[in-house]
Amino acid sequence: MTDTEITRTRTVHPRPGLALTLAEHGPADGRPVLVLHGGGGPATVQGIAAHLADRHGLRAVVPTHPGWNGTVRPDWLTAVGDLAGVYLDWLAGDGHQDVLVVGSSVGGWIAAEMALRDDAGVIGSLVLVNAVGVAVPGEPVREIFGLRPDQVAAYSFHDPARFPVDPAALTEERIAAQQANAAVLRLLAGDPYMHDPKLLEQLGRVEIPALVLWGESDRIVTPAYGRAYAGAFARGRFEPIAEAGHLPHIERPEATFAALDAHILGSAG
Repeated sequence: MTDTEITRTRTVHPRPGLALTLAEHGPADGRPVLVLHGGGGPATVQGIAAHLADRHGLRAVVPTHPGWNGTVRPDWLTAVGDLAGVYLDWLAGDGHQDVLVVGSSVGGWIAAEMALRDDAGVIGSLVLVNAVGVAVPGEPVREIFGLRPDQVAAYSFHDPARFPVDPAALTEERIAAQQANAAVLRLLAGDPYMHDPKLLEQLGRVEIPALVLWGESDRIVTPAYGRAYAGAFARGRFEPIAEAGHLPHIERPEATFAALDAHILGSAG
């Protein structure tokens, strides 16, 4: 086992009364990259973190958003913007600079909010993967609350048969965990549904490079939505991933990681 394959878990306290669980891949002294998960939880982005550590020698940090997987959510944390503020506080408090922030789905929304609020200049570049968070006329985010896991999968993957979900095979414990995570997601992003009405028009103020990766077969948020997202940034670039849906890093990791690698190397140059 190499150093980059080791995952460390630790808890930090960026604000009083808030315990934040972090899983870290890669060398402890590597350049930090923050990898933010969506509604499916931190397991959905661990592959991104492992790749960034192994390929680039980065210290890839995957937080568990407070409230997910049984972690404690303070009563004041009720919006995506609150999460963005928490992560900025942690990065600035630890003295980090030139941080790459990668976000999947709701994690991409958090990343965009962070970049907009980053008055201290700690973020160096962004990667949004099939992100939600903006309002694009004619391209609504599909309503997922109330759907069964297999129904969500059917809308999420280019080839759902490769990722079968049998609701009858789920344990009561797993169902309860999924329902608890969904309840937190609904609290943070349910009203208005999966977006900030003002965010899209504000993203032109974000001047750092922003790569928007998009699975072309996503039926949760369409490629047209992604193109509008990328176009709103001052230095945004849209990169489609063929034969992939809402989680291209899981469905087409080689193509997704190749685009991610090119962005990192280009930003460094």
